Amino acid sequence: MLKSRLLLLSAAVLWSTAGAAIKSCGLDAVQIAGARSLVAAVFLFLAVRDARTRPDRRVLLVGCAYAVTVVLFVVATKLTTAANAIFIQDTAPLWVLVLSPWLLDERPTRGELLAIPIFGLGLGLFFVDELSPGQALGNLTALVSGGAFALSIVGLRLLRERGPAALAWGNAIAAAATLPLWSRGPAPTGLDLGLVLYLGIFQLGLAYLCFSRGVTGTPAIEASLLILIEPVLNPIWTFLVAGERMGPWAVAGGAVVLLATAWRTVAPVLTPRLE
Repeated sequence: MLKSRLLLLSAAVLWSTAGAAIKSCGLDAVQIAGARSLVAAVFLFLAVRDARTRPDRRVLLVGCAYAVTVVLFVVATKLTTAANAIFIQDTAPLWVLVLSPWLLDERPTRGELLAIPIFGLGLGLFFVDELSPGQALGNLTALVSGGAFALSIVGLRLLRERGPAALAWGNAIAAAATLPLWSRGPAPTGLDLGLVLYLGIFQLGLAYLCFSRGVTGTPAIEASLLILIEPVLNPIWTFLVAGERMGPWAVAGGAVVLLATAWRTVAPVLTPRLE
């Protein structure tokens, strides 16, 4: 169980670099989304032999949910701030809480029910001075991405060992869906190509591979809570690289989420009777 949680945290750290890389890339949202998914698909097909199997209906359904998640997240990050995009997308645990009893027959534990308002408080504080109503389209796009992310979490939990196949095919679907629009954006520079390679291999491919391995040994609700360290780190990297600043409430919220994440990582090991 501890190994699974560490894999989930590794995935979240890699995911958290998306905002800084996307903001630094001169390509438009569709180009970035499609190109990084193409790179991630090639990476996963080469790195995971099981991903090269012919997909069945369940794999394709989860792959489609995943494709919607990754494409809309890039679009949202370009339309609004990185902090807004990741905060709103990370409403996913609330959707997972609703879906898990119906689709996975997994009831939330007492510890998970207690953790949700703590995470909510931390995330709310994190963006009290960041979220602005003038970026409605980007915020709405991030919200839809969060719903698709929740379906991806539940789907990967259902697929278990076939999860990498859904990720590989989902990236292929995302790349194919955006391909007709690639030529409408600006020509890539060397820096743009380097950022796309990083996003595809590490921030997307390797991160979701860690996530798919970790989620098989962790309940979906627990997994969705642990990866909330991502919205803490994402604006930090974006500030350091692209200059998007955080306010004092963001710092306070980040501290709450970090402490809550540490608690959810070690509490089930130290006090299994409560889980």
